[in-house]
Amino acid sequence: MTRRTPPRPLNVEELFPEVAPFRREAVRLHPRRGEPTCRDSSVGGPLLWPASEPWPECPEHPGSPMVAVVQIHRRDVLDLVPFPEERDLLQVLWCPLRHDGQWVVPQVCWRSVREVGEVRPAPPVPADAAYGQVPRPCVVHPERVTEYPSWDLPYEIWDALEDRFEQVERGTGWDYQFHLSTAPGVKLGGFPGWSQYPQWPVCPACRTTMDHLLTVESTEEHDCRQAWTPVEDRDVRWEGTDLSLGDLGGVYLFECRAFPGRPFAHRFDA
Repeated sequence: MTRRTPPRPLNVEELFPEVAPFRREAVRLHPRRGEPTCRDSSVGGPLLWPASEPWPECPEHPGSPMVAVVQIHRRDVLDLVPFPEERDLLQVLWCPLRHDGQWVVPQVCWRSVREVGEVRPAPPVPADAAYGQVPRPCVVHPERVTEYPSWDLPYEIWDALEDRFEQVERGTGWDYQFHLSTAPGVKLGGFPGWSQYPQWPVCPACRTTMDHLLTVESTEEHDCRQAWTPVEDRDVRWEGTDLSLGDLGGVYLFECRAFPGRPFAHRFDA
């Protein structure tokens, strides 16, 4: 089944033309409980991990295996995410144990499916994994959506628009930040789903601001963000990733696409 985000309840660019130059495209993954295989794109599903490579372990907890978070085939992201040359599979893992001030330590891997060969099964999840840190296996339903900056809107533009934002909300009930700007949930591209002040990392190699790669939020079912609920999920009960990251926050992955090896960084936003 596909998942379709309803159109924004208001015409964003007509009401707030100042935000139009900052428009970005994102791919919402809409993870839903299922039985993905290692050959599928998934959240929390089995990875197409080569038997010839050791399974990643946490650098801070030696001997403790990381767990699968996201696996995405290039064919499934609607040509939006710029994969490295000769790579067609993105895999993200993280350590599910507690880390002071970070909560998770991730690993990003780009690979070629045809080079995988025999597949290594995942090791058991650590018995002391923190609550809500291991995503339930989910199939995905990629959908391309348009986003506008929320916390990332430049100060001077936010200041110029603040009265208009409030006026529109009073008249319609629709809030720019929650209902019209950035989509919640697990997504590639677009804007990070910040719940606090943005903290964009800088590439340690070339000193440029990194690009947003992936947002993994606890849920896409915030009460205040029902306007983003897919049409197919209205008035039905469904199960997602079962993540609980901090106070229902998220983890955001970034990468530098200008430097060889595409170094990455992450931010945890409780």
